Amino acid sequence: MSSNKTVIENGRFLVPGSVQPVLNGYMTIENDLITYIGEDKPAFEEGVLTVDGSRLLFMPGLINTHGHAAMSLLRGYGDDMVLQSWLQEKMWPMEAKFTGDDVYWGTALSVLEMLKGGTTTFLDMYDHMDRVAEVTEKSGIRAVLMRGAIGLCPEDVQNQKLAEAVEFAQNWHGKADGRITAMLSPHAPYTCPPEFFMKFVQAAHDLDLPMHTHMSETRHEVEQNVADYGLRPVAHLEKLGMFTRPSLIAHGVHLNDEEIEILARYKVGVSHNPGSNLKLASGVARVPELLRAEVKVSLGTDGAASNNNLDMFEEMRLAALIHKGVSGDPTAVPAPEALLMATEYGAASIYLNNVGRLAAGMKADFIAIDIDQPHLLPHSDLLSHAVYSASAKDVEHVWINGQQVVKHGKCLTLDEEEIRRKAQETFESLLKR
Repeated sequence: MSSNKTVIENGRFLVPGSVQPVLNGYMTIENDLITYIGEDKPAFEEGVLTVDGSRLLFMPGLINTHGHAAMSLLRGYGDDMVLQSWLQEKMWPMEAKFTGDDVYWGTALSVLEMLKGGTTTFLDMYDHMDRVAEVTEKSGIRAVLMRGAIGLCPEDVQNQKLAEAVEFAQNWHGKADGRITAMLSPHAPYTCPPEFFMKFVQAAHDLDLPMHTHMSETRHEVEQNVADYGLRPVAHLEKLGMFTRPSLIAHGVHLNDEEIEILARYKVGVSHNPGSNLKLASGVARVPELLRAEVKVSLGTDGAASNNNLDMFEEMRLAALIHKGVSGDPTAVPAPEALLMATEYGAASIYLNNVGRLAAGMKADFIAIDIDQPHLLPHSDLLSHAVYSASAKDVEHVWINGQQVVKHGKCLTLDEEEIRRKAQETFESLLKR
């Protein structure tokens, strides 16, 4: 394979967690990997593509560890409601009408928004997942995909959903040049009877794949779990064997000390979704306590129907701010930690060991933001600016797997105009069905 080499010159690079979190210098990309990052100018032959990084801040691509991409079609359709009413009265009736084509265009709309906003990897739990994988393959984004399954249905329908989840994982895990990986995902302990949940655990063992589910998002859900099964959700999932697999749970808002200790013991990751949890008034997760217990906490947007955007810069900022406000401690989630939650911790929580950091040997998934703007000046602390001042709209360039997919704010892999038009048409069509 001939070498496809790019050298970024005179850039500023964010390396959170290191002694020197902002490095001035150079980065070399060869094929799909970062091969050098440092202050010294690397030697390279004539004709190699060079990028002038002088007005840019380069950082790891952001990793969105929980969402439902096709739900962008329902953005603004049900606002200012509690979770159960929102689901039962607004979301589920509309989602029941979704076809594979609807999922394709809703996903395309979300992937376009994510790419332009600096998200290079996303996790998606939904239905019609082959269509989600099609968008992923075409767009160049990296994704962890799974057929989410609600088990409140007859046994034959349950078995069909499980079979679809297994078939999807078998067909797509490792595809799209390795950009697609799979998990198995029963929707939630309150929507999946124990026997159904345990079938997913067994399938995850059979396929050697991680698991993902919604858990402890609302106080009502926890109370219902105790009423139904005599256990809080963490102990319930432990009993069902989920944590015998590498696992990631979404939300984890209502956890007690004992549950945090169990999650830490099993190395279960938690996808913190501050924007969605605030909007649905589900509560504020105990993130400082989770971090202290060395639980891997990452960030997710959830779907655009409960957020209502997929701006991971906003999630970073919220994660850094709300825990200060709730705890009265300004150091509760400092900016470097919030950035790690959106990058390195995110990669670890979805079991990707080669993305999430700017370092030699890592996959070349990175973004550049334009720091020559009023709200990002003066350049006093660029890591602070990335968390507290920047937004998705500041993203200038995006590379994934060594390929540039966004250049000067324009997506190079998807037809933006077509996606905008089709998304609007699809929503109008759903209203009439």
